[in-house]
Amino acid sequence: MEEFQSLMQGFVIALSLKNVVLMFAGVILGVIIGVLPGLGGANGVAILLPLTFSMAQSPGGTTSAIILLSSIYWGALFGGAITSILFNIPGEPWSVATTFDGYPLAQNGRAGAALTAAFTSSFVGALVAVIMITFLSPVVAKFALEFGPPEFFAVYLLTFCAFVGMSKESPFKTIASMMLGFAMAAVGTDPVTGALRLTFGHMELLNGFDFLVAVIGLFGIGEILLTLEEGLEFRGTKAKLNLRVVLDTWKELPRYWLTSLRSAAVGCFMGIVPGGATPASFMSYGVARRFSKDGEKFGTGMVEGVVAPETAAHAAGTSALLPMLTLGVPGSPTAAVLLGGLLIWGLQPGPLLFVEQKDFVWGLIASMYLGNIAGLIVVLTCVPLFAAILRIPFAIVAPVIMVICAIGAFTVHNAIFDVWMMIVFGIMGYVFKKLNYPLAPLVLAIVLGDRAEASFRQAMLVSQGDMSIFFSTPLVGVLTGLAMFLLLWPVVGALRTRLKGR
Repeated sequence: MEEFQSLMQGFVIALSLKNVVLMFAGVILGVIIGVLPGLGGANGVAILLPLTFSMAQSPGGTTSAIILLSSIYWGALFGGAITSILFNIPGEPWSVATTFDGYPLAQNGRAGAALTAAFTSSFVGALVAVIMITFLSPVVAKFALEFGPPEFFAVYLLTFCAFVGMSKESPFKTIASMMLGFAMAAVGTDPVTGALRLTFGHMELLNGFDFLVAVIGLFGIGEILLTLEEGLEFRGTKAKLNLRVVLDTWKELPRYWLTSLRSAAVGCFMGIVPGGATPASFMSYGVARRFSKDGEKFGTGMVEGVVAPETAAHAAGTSALLPMLTLGVPGSPTAAVLLGGLLIWGLQPGPLLFVEQKDFVWGLIASMYLGNIAGLIVVLTCVPLFAAILRIPFAIVAPVIMVICAIGAFTVHNAIFDVWMMIVFGIMGYVFKKLNYPLAPLVLAIVLGDRAEASFRQAMLVSQGDMSIFFSTPLVGVLTGLAMFLLLWPVVGALRTRLKGR
């Protein structure tokens, strides 16, 4: 009952005129970001995060700032389906599975039905995830209040190991990316002793590598360089979306309720683990194809083939905010960027956030409901306008985005050094993409590396160097054991494959 009252108070905060305007503005910006290949939810949030600095300093401004950024994320999730269906170009990595049946539907003259099914399924998946966050986050937060340094380190370790064990990339590449992130997180001031390390006499590195500059370079500049190299061109079908098409598609969707429910469950699990929206979309597509009575027709233009990946992707993208809010552990790259924003604003994500910043948390959760409703309204009414953006040559769009990135990096500390560092990180992101090294573990390590180190060293001080403290209680023992299991999971999978081969 207390949670329901808090949620109602959150709706009062989220429904203020200022926040509603920011919500719709964020959704529109997010859809544009999702439509333009080379950008994405994490990229857009990272690039536009500097705009929230002055906003967050005003009374109640942190709630407005997070509503704007999260609405950009919801819009990007919706926008990725537009290019996937109309142009066969995934606007987001998780939209790849949507192209399998979405583009054939468009070629068959059912582009409106495919878009309506995608947007509605995305809304349903996000709604299921937000309901889960509403009921589970207070429980998880209360439970996490009992955590000490060993428990927090075990949670961080579990997160790092989950990225290694659950990633579709090579475990060695994931570990290498994460190790580089740990090295960058170590630059600056020692979190325990306060001593300087790895600054090499440069005053600009006293506070370490700025997280925001790093993500703007890695995601924004890196993706733009790669997209320019590929010489992107837009060719696709026209979007015809009217009320009759929407209503006819809505009449058809209830027959796929089991697919939606199953895909939402897959998405929520992959968002919390963290597996991510991209694996969730592929997994749910494969499950839907396996259990559908028309499974052999998947890939030829089936509405069910659009429902499954879109539901799972939105459920995963939304549920990734649950561990970020309750434990301070991001479940996706975008959640990591949002976590960095909270830290910059002076907020400490974790269980105490629900005690010390109650209005902020429930305002954010309420905005998740409203933001997805706003996103559904915007995309259903403005698809032709967003599709028209793709008529602008990417050679014109790319320099504009790069200038915005440079401005965003400069405004962090009003220093040209940050712009140069953004370029360095941009080149690094480009190289990582070319060599198929994942960026998410690198960003995760930069965000959580110093916090994990501080928890580990505090635990060692308490136990006087005894490593058994990480198995001293059932809770920390289970977390550490599960982390080791996930770390070794690729080895187990390789052994099973080899034995089956024999």
